[in-house]
Amino acid sequence: MADENGNTPDEPVVNDKRRIDPETGEVRPEPAAPSEDGGTAAVTDPDELIEAEAPDVEVPAGAEAPAGAAEAAAEMAAEGEAEGAEPLSADDEAILDAASRDLVADMRQDMLRAQAELVNFRRRVERDREANREAVVAEVVRSLLPALDDLARAEKHGDLAEGPMVIVAQKIRGGLDKFGLVQVGEKGEVFDPTMHDALVQLPSADVTVNTVADVIEPGYKIGDRVIRAAKVAVHTPQ
Repeated sequence: MADENGNTPDEPVVNDKRRIDPETGEVRPEPAAPSEDGGTAAVTDPDELIEAEAPDVEVPAGAEAPAGAAEAAAEMAAEGEAEGAEPLSADDEAILDAASRDLVADMRQDMLRAQAELVNFRRRVERDREANREAVVAEVVRSLLPALDDLARAEKHGDLAEGPMVIVAQKIRGGLDKFGLVQVGEKGEVFDPTMHDALVQLPSADVTVNTVADVIEPGYKIGDRVIRAAKVAVHTPQ
């Protein structure tokens, strides 16, 4: 069944809005624009027609703003903050200055304390390293002392007067001298319990203090470290 325009419901409705008629090639009359009272009004200006038919376009959220828009917005925000901010009073400025000075002083004290701790740490490391070195050297030298005792006895009995053992003894003693090995314990010196080990005590009227009467076995030291105390006989005052 056809409607008032002569179209049937099953046929598609085509609205041709082209300005040029494809059949005749002539310009079609301009369509009427709706008026305020519900009627239609003719649009005579093509620009007005384009503006009327142009849809509103929304800018996507990720699209870039025009050049200079961000700088202008930041400048306006800064001006707003500057206009709304209140100037600091003299008391507030004095408090801020005092806090700044205290902060600088605290940081300086922390820096000096850390520097002093670092210097002390380096000194302790060097002292411990030297002490460990001396302990290792002392242990090695202590293990060679029996050989030195044998060389001393052989030399006392004349066995090192000549022969290859003389050169061997010289090399051993020369190598130990490089570490600062010094023999302690001499007859007639004052008895020192830190360097002498008294095996025998003999009263004597010739001495006023404890004196070494004889050296049974010599002692050795490296620097201030006693490697082995000298075994001696001591004359004590009567």
